[in-house]
Amino acid sequence: MKNPLDSAALDAAVEAVHRAGMPGLFAEVRDGDQVWRGAAGVADLATGRPVTADMRHRVGSITKTFTAAAVLQQVEKGRIGLDTPIGRYLPELVPGERGAAITVRMLLDHTSGLAEYLPFAYPSLKAFPDLANTGPESLDDHRFTKFDPFELIAMGVAAPAVGLPGGTPGVYSNTNYLLLVQLLEQATGTTAEQYISRNVIERAGLRDTELPAEPHIMGPHSLLYESWFGMIDPPRDYSVYDMSWVGPSASLISTVSDLNRFYRALLAGKIVSLSSLAQMQRTVPVVSQEGRVIDYGLGLHPMEGPGEGVFWGHGGTVWGGGALAMIRADGKRQMAVAVNMQRWNKLDSSGNPQPHPIDGALAALYRLAMYG
Repeated sequence: MKNPLDSAALDAAVEAVHRAGMPGLFAEVRDGDQVWRGAAGVADLATGRPVTADMRHRVGSITKTFTAAAVLQQVEKGRIGLDTPIGRYLPELVPGERGAAITVRMLLDHTSGLAEYLPFAYPSLKAFPDLANTGPESLDDHRFTKFDPFELIAMGVAAPAVGLPGGTPGVYSNTNYLLLVQLLEQATGTTAEQYISRNVIERAGLRDTELPAEPHIMGPHSLLYESWFGMIDPPRDYSVYDMSWVGPSASLISTVSDLNRFYRALLAGKIVSLSSLAQMQRTVPVVSQEGRVIDYGLGLHPMEGPGEGVFWGHGGTVWGGGALAMIRADGKRQMAVAVNMQRWNKLDSSGNPQPHPIDGALAALYRLAMYG
């Protein structure tokens, strides 16, 4: 933790990610009262319009921290029990023995054993995680599809279980968070979007963050280029997209400044109580969507460099876009980084993603941003 912000080094690190092949990216890094913002590359490959650090962006599963915080608020009010079986609240969605065995906590930390619904909602992804036998065709087919969340949940519940309730490692699954959205709506008597907007987004003082109701991103934003492991060549823009395929588990639009503001408020006990925050920071091993085992809490996960202290936050991807936001445990150092291309690694002959220069350049940016 060496740390005053080195603006020139951060500028160079962002530029290096762009030179490695990322069309555009932008970021904000904070250390105490010091703030650096930077951007490199383009928001539109056709026109060359540049990205800027204040752009609004789809931030994917970073949304899960917002949703988890909203659930913890209801736990504090006594309307939801963290260790209460989900079948007691939503017996029609998770019936029988599974509903009695899976608790709210298991949904939050992905140890429910419920499978991911996406390969069932998107036919060309049916073979996932066998990437070589997937294809991007259904991404286009569903650009304007209005998915029914109950149907998506039913796909995940009907699929073969990926583990026993409470077993570790857990397996990351959006099915868990769509169930939490329904639980939140039952507990609050309003839509999850309205509740999260009023009680999480507004409470954190975020002005450029929303759960979208329609397919367009309002305000200045980048196009979002999806490569799907080199199968979309050149990468295609998916910035206009109906986000009902994930709903309030991964549909948030935000800015890097708002993301940092949110995590600052969360760790300061301004969104949930410090005892609820401690629950969010209790981790278990979980297999991520990339197939790596990570530590995961309740809508939060830690990152730690050797001898550098723990950072808390979340990453997220959507079709074409991604972001990562992390804050040091003491709340002093923060970073939020947004990129406008996804799944840039082509597959090798064994069907595994090949290393790409973007990987190393992004890792170097994260290290510099977090640890100085």
